[in-house]
Amino acid sequence: MQPHPNVRAAQETLDGAGALDGSGAPSVIRLLPDAVHTAAAAAAALDVEVGQIANSLVFEADGVPLLVLTSGAHRVDTTGLAASIGVARLRRATPEFVREHTGQVIGGVAPIGHPRQLRTLVDTTLDKFDEIWAAGGVPRAVFPTTYPELLRITGGTPAEVV
Repeated sequence: MQPHPNVRAAQETLDGAGALDGSGAPSVIRLLPDAVHTAAAAAAALDVEVGQIANSLVFEADGVPLLVLTSGAHRVDTTGLAASIGVARLRRATPEFVREHTGQVIGGVAPIGHPRQLRTLVDTTLDKFDEIWAAGGVPRAVFPTTYPELLRITGGTPAEVV
């Protein structure tokens, strides 16, 4: 069975970047038995802390897509984040906006493998974990990585988002 095109695109991006997991091995997307649409569900399926899940949240920042990779243990303070990055309006993107800019659906948006590079902010609280998990392009796909690797492979900027 061929992997979903979104999973292939994410894995190709990981491979092309030489991405590593928390043990220093190549980061490989894993397919879970069932879809995990929340950080809590992903953490339970992986037997890790919910804070180790890097949620990929797409926002519309003054009409432009902004990807925020945040710890599953908390919510983004959109008012504070908007002020810190200098945008007048920051709101959660619609499913259509997410699909248009990532090629993926909410609940499985990977931090990589998009048609175009997105401005990306990475929650600094993820740095306290030796290994973190991110979505792999569909709701049942995940991959292990580290905070430094997540910054590197996404071209992301560290940010306080809560």
